[in-house]
Amino acid sequence: MENSTQESHLKAENSVTYESPYPLYALAFASPQTRTRHQHHRIAVGSFIEEYSNRVDILSFDPDTLSIKPNPTLSFDHPYPPTKLMFHPNPNALHKTNDVLASSGDYLRLWEVGDSTVEPIQVLNNSKTSEFCAPLTSFDWNDIEPRRIGTSSIDTTCTIWDIEKGVVETQLIAHDKEVYDIAWGEARVFASVSADGSVRIFDLRDKEHSTIIYESPQPDTPLLRLAWNKQDLRYMATILMDSNKVVILDIRSPTMPVAELERHRGSVNAIAWAPQSCRHICSAGDDTQALIWDLPTVAGPNGIDPMSMYSAGAEINQLQWSAAQPDWISIAFSNKMRLLKV
Repeated sequence: MENSTQESHLKAENSVTYESPYPLYALAFASPQTRTRHQHHRIAVGSFIEEYSNRVDILSFDPDTLSIKPNPTLSFDHPYPPTKLMFHPNPNALHKTNDVLASSGDYLRLWEVGDSTVEPIQVLNNSKTSEFCAPLTSFDWNDIEPRRIGTSSIDTTCTIWDIEKGVVETQLIAHDKEVYDIAWGEARVFASVSADGSVRIFDLRDKEHSTIIYESPQPDTPLLRLAWNKQDLRYMATILMDSNKVVILDIRSPTMPVAELERHRGSVNAIAWAPQSCRHICSAGDDTQALIWDLPTVAGPNGIDPMSMYSAGAEINQLQWSAAQPDWISIAFSNKMRLLKV
């Protein structure tokens, strides 16, 4: 496949914006099954206020009218800014009429989101020796076995929870420094990235070993985010601190990236694979740009250009690509959450 140098600009008329009273960071789309229960699509947004008291709001998105409506009864207090939000990947398996939302921050928390109320279900503390636990940087919900949630922490550990039993299934000292992100690949296989500059893969059937598949070219350059391609598990993507590059990895050929996407003009902050395509990935960063890439089979000598781009009005801190509506990407910048139709 030839690499296209033509960029298309995502048009403003194909976007819709929610403006919050506070800065936003965490974003989550409800899972595809949730649409059968609710008239509109649900999106959770978390505030980023540098103090104890923060908020999570549940929004309703109607793609037919391009409208986003907050529901004041589904807005709730959250201790510290949530570092990540995720809806249950398969709510039909819960045999509940309500959605379940998870959040990370000081602890892993589960919330039941009804039609007009949000109730806390569980507060999960991974510390065996204290009522307090080290802050959680991220988590991922296992969509194959949804009873499992993996969390990453600044205390160098990854913790695998069985949320049905409310117990720790296993806790691994995963890295030499803070763990910044975690992603499931299979039911018992996950990967993580760390301030030690490595991407490591773990298999719960062999907890004594991990496989390092990438290390930062400059020693101890932290890796901040990890995205595993759910359409083709051979591929994952990561980003380095203060770098304009998105590094694409093939787990069959460790250590050497198969591609490096270098068209951002500032640090990249967020990455997300397309939920319906194995070749498309979106990245966003400090240059106010959200770029969508179509990865070629073979990269040309001049690198890879994005297939489309969108400019926001400020640094983009977060993005999510909706599995329920693969035509929509959400980005967070300043106090705004914007949905982009791709």
